[in-house]
Amino acid sequence: MSIVVLGTVALDSVQTPFGRRKELLGGSAAHFSMAARFFTTVNLVAIVGKDFPAKHIAFLRSKGLNLTSLIIDKGKTFRWEGEYSGDLNTALTLNTELGVLSVFKPSVSEEQRKIKNIFLANVDPDIQGHLLAKMRGPELVGLDSMNYWIHHKRKELIRLLKRIDIYVANDQEARVLSGESNLIKAAKVLRGYGAGMVLIKKGEHGVLFYSDRFIFSLPAYPVEEVIDPTGAGDTFAGGFMGYLAKAGRINSMNLKKALGFGTVAASFNVEDFGLNRTSKLKPQDLQRRMVKFKECFHFNI
Repeated sequence: MSIVVLGTVALDSVQTPFGRRKELLGGSAAHFSMAARFFTTVNLVAIVGKDFPAKHIAFLRSKGLNLTSLIIDKGKTFRWEGEYSGDLNTALTLNTELGVLSVFKPSVSEEQRKIKNIFLANVDPDIQGHLLAKMRGPELVGLDSMNYWIHHKRKELIRLLKRIDIYVANDQEARVLSGESNLIKAAKVLRGYGAGMVLIKKGEHGVLFYSDRFIFSLPAYPVEEVIDPTGAGDTFAGGFMGYLAKAGRINSMNLKKALGFGTVAASFNVEDFGLNRTSKLKPQDLQRRMVKFKECFHFNI
């Protein structure tokens, strides 16, 4: 079972207490894909500008990603610049240049329209809805968003939640969109908007999964040194959705395993800048860390 991911492929400039990096390959779709590729074929849907380095396209292709629906358009590639300090839980956005993302209308091939697993990573809800309308009978649709869209396109986002299966948000986003400070209450409100399953990322405090049938909470994998958390949430979503696409069935055990693999994938992501760590991983690296994860907390997933 393959998966379609819609999102951004970007050039990120990041500063953390461990250094500064300029114009790294990043973006929600790129980080998602680095984790999902271990479980399923990933079809990446995004847009970049003519200034996007050819070496990055070659790199993404070398990781086995299907780039048929990666558009290269006139104009500049989406750029994001951010800085982390303190506990590194939150980035201060210094600059954002939408570039060609401002005119993005995603397009997929006839074959890709038949793919049943879809993840709508963080972009404008109108763009997410545009792609979803092109798909034929999707069976598992996940969606991520961010505070910017919650504030500026709340109605469009809530309308879209009625058409998806899994809503992924961090704890701050969940509280803002639901109006509830308690995360269980927030999850119930978000479930009421339409998404059958709600997944709330809590950073270093792990993840909460909520549905009418199951409620799970997993801790984060203990990482000794966090270098750069950029893309950790997207990496988590890639591991989670990738495993579910491979499993082909939603049940309690598969959901727990998916949460575990998402957690483990994200723990690798934060150990270096950009995609440096996740791009070098092999499937056995994920498996070994999953074993350690289960041993640390004495649970069976």
